[in-house]
This record gives sequence, C-alpha cells and structure tokens, in this order.
Amino acid sequence: MPRSHEVTNQPPPLVDYNVYRQDAALRTAVAHGGATWAEDLLVEYGAVAGSSAAIQLGFQANENRPTLKTHDAYGHRIDFVEYHPAYHRLMEQAIGRGIHALPWTERSPGAHVARAALEYMQHQLESGHGCPTTMTFAAIPTLRLAPALAETWLPKVTAEHYDPADAPIEQKAGLTLGMAMTEKQGGSDVRANSTRAEPAGAPDEYRLTGHKYFVSAPMSDGFVTLAQAPGGITCFLMPRWRPDGGRNGFEMQRLKHKLGNVSNASAEVELYDAFAQRIGDEGRGIANIIHMVALTRFDCMIGSAALLRQATTQALHHCRHRMAFGRSLAEQPVMRGVLLDLVVESEAALALGMRVARALDAGEDTATRILTPVGKYHICKRTPGMVFEAMECVGGSGFMEDRMLARLYREAPVNAIWEGSGNVQCLDTLRAFARWPETVDCVLDELRAAATLDKRLDREARAIEKRITNPDAALEREARGWVERIAIALQASVLLRFGAPLTAEAFCQMRLGTERRPLLPGAAGCDDRFVEVLERAF
Repeated sequence: MPRSHEVTNQPPPLVDYNVYRQDAALRTAVAHGGATWAEDLLVEYGAVAGSSAAIQLGFQANENRPTLKTHDAYGHRIDFVEYHPAYHRLMEQAIGRGIHALPWTERSPGAHVARAALEYMQHQLESGHGCPTTMTFAAIPTLRLAPALAETWLPKVTAEHYDPADAPIEQKAGLTLGMAMTEKQGGSDVRANSTRAEPAGAPDEYRLTGHKYFVSAPMSDGFVTLAQAPGGITCFLMPRWRPDGGRNGFEMQRLKHKLGNVSNASAEVELYDAFAQRIGDEGRGIANIIHMVALTRFDCMIGSAALLRQATTQALHHCRHRMAFGRSLAEQPVMRGVLLDLVVESEAALALGMRVARALDAGEDTATRILTPVGKYHICKRTPGMVFEAMECVGGSGFMEDRMLARLYREAPVNAIWEGSGNVQCLDTLRAFARWPETVDCVLDELRAAATLDKRLDREARAIEKRITNPDAALEREARGWVERIAIALQASVLLRFGAPLTAEAFCQMRLGTERRPLLPGAAGCDDRFVEVLERAF
C-alpha cells in the first residue's frame, strides 16, 4: 500500500554548525576586545557547541533532573546530588576550556572578552551547567581577599580539570565553588540574614549554624557564604569537607523544583556547626562578597544575551526553510519585521555585555560598577519576551519540548530573578549615582562618545543627562523607566561605535523613536535596506 504521509516543508535540524563562525557580531566583539589571540579556542569550542552530539547532551541533561540522596544504604548521611552523565560531560567541556577561570589564569589582554565569548556559546548550548562555572569564576576575586585560603584553594579552582568526586579537596585535581547567601527572611536584604558564626579557636575559623534557602550548585567543593559573626555580617568560605577529613555540617533538606535551569541543582540547606574560614574582616561581609555578586550579575547579562542569540538563530533558520504562500517565511514582509527586531535586540545585548567585559579587562571599575546593573536589568528583562517571539516565529513546533526553544523559554526568566531582581538593579543604579558621582559622568561619557553619530541618540542623551544630574524624590519611583532608557541609549552608543553600521542604524530607528520604549517585535517593520542585517546575522 502506498504511504499517505510524506514529510515536506520542514526545516532541517539545526546541528553540526560552528556557533562562533556563524556569528559575525560575536567575531566583531572579540576583535574589538583585543582577544583575537583566542581565535583558535573560540572556533574549536564553537564547533563543539553547535555539534549534534553536544546538543543531544543538553537535552539529556535537562530530561534527567538531578536527584538528592541524603543517606547511603547503611543509613549514613551523604547529602549527595546525582547528575546524569550528560551533565558531567558538559561540565568537562566547559572547564576544560577555562570558562570557569580564564581571566584569572591568562595574561594576554582581552581575557575577559575571550571568556565572555566562550560563555556566550556555552549558554546557547545549555545553560544549567553554566551556573557552577559562573560561581567558580566569580568567587575567585573574593577568595583572594584571604591569602592563606587562596594559596590552598586557587591552584585547583583554576585548574582546567573537572573532578566531580565528593571528596576532601586534598584528594581532588579540580575544584568548583558555589554561593550560599539567600535566606528565607531576608532575600535580597542579606543584612537580615540570621545564620550565626561563632569563633572556633584558630583566628580565622568559625562554626556556622543556620538555614540557607537557595544554594545553587550544591555539589561544589566550597561555598562563599554570609553569616552574623560577633562583629557583624561576615563573609566565609565553607567547604563540603572539614580539614580533618570528616563531612561538614552541611545538610540538604531538599532540591528546589525549578521552572527552568533544571539540569543544575539548587538546594535548601541546613547548617549545623559547619566549619568555615573567614574571608576579610568581621562586619565587612557584604563589601567582600560584592566582588563575587558583581561578576555573577555580569554573567547573567552574557547568559541572557546568549539565550536571545540562540532563540534568534532558531527563528532565522526555521523561517528561511519554511515556505508559506509561495515564498519562504523569511521573505514575508511582516515576518521580516519580527526577525529584524530579534536580530537587533540580540546584537545590542551582546554589544553591551562585551562593553562590560572590556571594562573588566581594562580595570575600569567605575564603568563596571554602573554598566553592570543597568545592563543586567534591561537585557535579562527583555529576554523572556523576545524568546517567546522566536517561538511564535516557529509556530506550534516551537512549543514542543523536543525543540530547543521550549527549553530556552523556561530558562529565560532565571537571570532576571537571580542575583538581584529588577527592582534591586534599578535601586543599585540610583545608589551608585548618588554615592559615586563619577558613575553619572561615566554614563554620560559613554553616550556622548556616539551622540554625534545619530541625532536620535543625541536627543536621548540630553534627556538622560537632564534627569540624572537633577535627581529628586520622584526618581526612585520612576527608576525602572529611566534605567531602561539609559540601557537602550548605551546599547545604541556601543553599536554605533563598535557594531555593524547598518545594525546600529536599525537599532536607533527602532528603539530611539518618539515612543522611547521598544515596540512590540515587528511593529516597526523592516525597511528594504535592513534586509542585509538579517543576512549577516546567521
């Protein structure tokens, strides 16, 4: 009997392509950041990130969530999180290329840019395993505040060797670090933390007792944490194992049942007289851990930009291969407008993220301090809606769990919520303006650097200058709107100076109009001259 079912008009699977070579905007950002020395590494990892084998690992790691084993068969407490082998393979691929430590081990200029490019590709492949690499990367500057700890830990923390064994650090070739900061009663108000830290004899040794509500990557070898010491809230490193070789007082109550980011475990943890070593002086905990928090927020920017990029890539690929009404979807005028919106949003997010990476490389502390909360707020806030638009471009198939877009959509809200939600980022921005006037100058200098290149940016820069140099009581109430405007203007400035000229023009036309707010994707349409932007994108 002849078969009635024939598969036609379906795009081929988007696999076995080079994520780096196919991304002109990323290559341009790497060149502007002085990181072309890392080209071979980036091309090699780009092939891995786009390979069918690695993409399948991402699906497997998310389809097989980690499980908690509190006790062994004989009743001994083990507090062990079991991951699928696919997760461990993804971790090997990432740590083996230095995503967890490259800027701290590489002396070449542009190391933060090179590492951000690697992370950008890592999160397009699978975001869950990006959490422990981010925590490890971000913890290193804080750990360096305690020279004795740094001498013991950092050689193995920075090693390009993934060792998942649950064992004392002396028995391992590579270590990862996590963070245990949030508590039920405090949330972002970490000064309200109630975990107690009691001195334990040796000058820097303490015992911690309390409850941590969110501990991400709970199989890490050590955790940077906060607790109330006699001198006030203080920063500590708490290892999984005590120096005497026994298990530390670190008991997992449960794993969180998360919406997304499910390949990575997050746990609720009880601390019982847990051994920890102090980082910095008592009472300086927030000031000391903020080094780590700032870098995790930077990674939230890059991670969300990566989700945007992968969603845009999926939409472009589908629309170029899918026919409707006599031509491809990508040739349909209405669809072109949506695709153009996705492309300019994606490339603007990357451009601002890489501007912060360049600031990290150059030691521009003021730029890092102010651009990070602004960028983290806007990029992470925009990502869920834009990923949804990409899913809508694909249609019903994009809503299916066997397509990558479904996972991207569940992943998309995470970075806006973790490491300080939107309100916190906006308030941090206003606090920086008030406490460090040089941050105001930094924003205005960034905008003026490109204001002569586009009259719309010049007009917006003047409005922003007038508002942030004359703050009043209403500014906090209006914080979200102004931080969004600042972020969009900064993106325009960076694109005009360092991006593709036609992409920058499209962005300014679509984002700096009289409405002063991003329109719904596709609302502005796609002028014929901007078709080249789509062709260059992927």
